[in-house]
Amino acid sequence: MDMKNIPFGITDWSQIAPTEHKGDTGIATRRTRHFDSLRVRLVEYSPGYLADQWCKKGHILLCLEGELHTELADGREFVLTPGVSYQVADDAEPHRSYTRTGAKLFIVD
Repeated sequence: MDMKNIPFGITDWSQIAPTEHKGDTGIATRRTRHFDSLRVRLVEYSPGYLADQWCKKGHILLCLEGELHTELADGREFVLTPGVSYQVADDAEPHRSYTRTGAKLFIVD
């Protein structure tokens, strides 16, 4: 992650228009800001959400609400609850997420 050309600023996430993205099941509602090459998102997953693909992009992800299960292609699985984060590099370990109850996340990639 290379953070350049980003002046100091604040974001009122309630003012960022949401977009919806369907998973294999459920919906992800994303509010997204771009800062040069950096993408920052506030994402809410509906109960029963399952990602529609294995992701190879690197992220820093913080769980704000709910419970998120992230499985790696090698079979390992991790559970994030409020206040717990994960980080993974680009092309390091394919991963996908699901939630039974819903989750709200802050993601930087």
